Amino acid sequence: MGLFSKLKDSIFGSDEAKEVKAATPPPAPPPAAPATPAAPAEPQGQPIDVEAVLDYMAKKRGQPNNWRTSIVDLMKLVGMDHSLEARKELAKDLGYTGALDGSAEMNLWLHKKVMERLAQERV
Repeated sequence: MGLFSKLKDSIFGSDEAKEVKAATPPPAPPPAAPATPAAPAEPQGQPIDVEAVLDYMAKKRGQPNNWRTSIVDLMKLVGMDHSLEARKELAKDLGYTGALDGSAEMNLWLHKKVMERLAQERV
């Protein structure tokens, strides 16, 4: 299992994610349009609001941090190793091609890519 999968599981599989999902009402069905073919059924389950879960985690765990812009703080929040070695591994896992030196460029790319992937894979 790659480091991104571990990060994703730390969020989506967390007690906080379950609590946020349980507290979030399902989306209202779209209004039916007359004389249109039936839309395919939506997949079972409702998507997880990743930002709501991370906000809730930060509040519940009493960790003031900057997870919205910092990969280090995001990894800390979910209880992961946030060392340079761990970030290098995550960068490789996500296909980063720049220097694996812990630079601001690498960290910003990592944060952006992680948030994009989390948004794509929320279930």
